Amino acid sequence: MNEIELTQVKVEGRLSRPSTPSRTRTDRTARRAFFVITLLPILLILIITIALFVRAMPILSAYSLTDLLFGEVWRPNNGQFGFRPFILGTLWVTAVGVFLAVPPCLLASIYLAEYAHARTRAIAKPILDLLAAIPPVVYGVWGLLAIVPFVDDVLAPLSERWLGSTIPIFSVTQPTGFGILAGGIVLAVMISPLIISVIFEVFATVPNDLRYASLGLGTTQWQTIRTVVLPQVTPGIIAAIVLGASRALGETIAVLMVVGNVPKTPTSVFDTAYPLPALIANNYGEMMSIPLYDAALLGAALVLLVVILIFNILSTLVLQRFLRRK
Repeated sequence: MNEIELTQVKVEGRLSRPSTPSRTRTDRTARRAFFVITLLPILLILIITIALFVRAMPILSAYSLTDLLFGEVWRPNNGQFGFRPFILGTLWVTAVGVFLAVPPCLLASIYLAEYAHARTRAIAKPILDLLAAIPPVVYGVWGLLAIVPFVDDVLAPLSERWLGSTIPIFSVTQPTGFGILAGGIVLAVMISPLIISVIFEVFATVPNDLRYASLGLGTTQWQTIRTVVLPQVTPGIIAAIVLGASRALGETIAVLMVVGNVPKTPTSVFDTAYPLPALIANNYGEMMSIPLYDAALLGAALVLLVVILIFNILSTLVLQRFLRRK
């Protein structure tokens, strides 16, 4: 037996040697340590939720949950704490942002995953990462300087001329540029990198054998994408959209700067709104001498946290179901 074979036998013998008790204890300790570290984010979410619930207990004890969630009036000086305008404002801005973001994001993802050259992907991915890393306040300033005047000078007159009289949600009552549409456009730009990146990764999970088999039958590339690829990735696309919506729900500074911050129930995309994150950011720390004011703001934070958790849990469940199908 030569030296190389002898070395191989020694290595194989060492690898196949049964575990000693000390090694077993080390592995067990490492496993438990990693398990505890994995549980820390869940524990942190539970701690935050419990803390918000405890701090919001005074307002929950003084008013019923129905009165708080569906109340129309927000006048802390008079003891009126209606969250409905803020909840609806949050949903309106988020819905407009997602509606504007999804079509171009889906088309961009299809192009990057199915048509683009590898060099194009190598350029596009860092750009998407850069867009995702831009601070929200920069998007807010950009919205003030570009989007608000564009909505006021271009979109509002066009809507009033062509759509306002027939479609109520496009009616213009007090055109100022600040409102749901401006906030939705800013949100759409902010969540686009996340949605594109997730959908691109979902497309990458489709085996190339399916594409080759479809192309081998004589179909075009677009027919292959439409009939073979898209049905495979639909749950993943839905999960990406929900993740983008959960990101939009919690956005504060950028939306706060362009949405108008008027506590009334919106009826049009050109109306001003007051989302929950903006309510908390604008008022927490001020007028805390008003009874229940602090508890009301923390109750709003609790509502926002619960909504975002629901969105994230739904997206995770959908994505896991999609991966199990693979």
